[in-house]
Amino acid sequence: MAGLHASLARRLALLARPRAAEALPVQLDRRRVYVLPTGFGLFYAALVLAMALGALNYNNNPALLMALLLGATAMASLIFAHLQLSGLRMDAVSADPVHAGESLTLHIALSAQDGRLRRGLRLDGAQAATFAPAMTDEGTVVELPVTTQRRGWHDIGRLRVSTTQPLGLARAWSWVWPPPLLVYPAPEVHGPPLPEGGRTGQRAKLDPTGDDVHHLRGYRAGDAPRTIAWKPSARRDMLLVREYEQPVGVEVRLDWDALGALPHEDRIRRLAHWVELGEREGRRYRLALPDQPALGPANGTLHRHLCLRALALMPHADRPS
Repeated sequence: MAGLHASLARRLALLARPRAAEALPVQLDRRRVYVLPTGFGLFYAALVLAMALGALNYNNNPALLMALLLGATAMASLIFAHLQLSGLRMDAVSADPVHAGESLTLHIALSAQDGRLRRGLRLDGAQAATFAPAMTDEGTVVELPVTTQRRGWHDIGRLRVSTTQPLGLARAWSWVWPPPLLVYPAPEVHGPPLPEGGRTGQRAKLDPTGDDVHHLRGYRAGDAPRTIAWKPSARRDMLLVREYEQPVGVEVRLDWDALGALPHEDRIRRLAHWVELGEREGRRYRLALPDQPALGPANGTLHRHLCLRALALMPHADRPS
């Protein structure tokens, strides 16, 4: 019975509109909500029908009244299940970008402006399902994991919002087609160090907050007491101050054309690896890709996102590397 219900639900889903991604927020009105009895609901209907036929056969009015009351309860549960979804709104679907092959966590924002309490809402994706807490007009955010395989725009597919409340006799559901989300390319595993040999070729600048002592100089008004070198000062009978230096990394150029010996997708993975490595080492890097202006030199979260986004949106190779 459950298999028959699932098959019928899938056939009805093929008739649902729209089938392409739609802009959010999306309001679930009565035309987008479908209702069918559950397996338990079909058993309940058969039981009530048998009770009604028996009552008619034996002319038992109390039993007939009970059957009619039970039937009216079932019909009311269909209406209430429909009302659980009608008026519900999916405001946004977002996720922090991840590298291809990692799990993407969808943050699905739901709300309802009619003030009715909604319980037992279930969200189903292509790979996972989750339940939403009881929700009023304040709304709620539900998390749903999705696995990724390729870089670029990842089609989430349709999301199903459903409920079997209040009695479990009927299932009401509706479909939403959220827009795709971006997936970063997977970085090369055990890739080489940054061009220019990582930290070789660095220069240094004088910096009072640096790490390494560069030289000693005479005290000047305003120098911090912690920088005074007391032992050398005592030997020379004058105040001496430590002058520190802070290493500054040479800007790194991550050039697409310099990796011509690698296949197309391997180049993208190598550059993604270097972007992540540059961030970990605090280096300023410039990303040069074909047919678009160079990004940088810079570093930080925003620059990392711009570089990985540009790599994710590179055209796919004709065949996998």
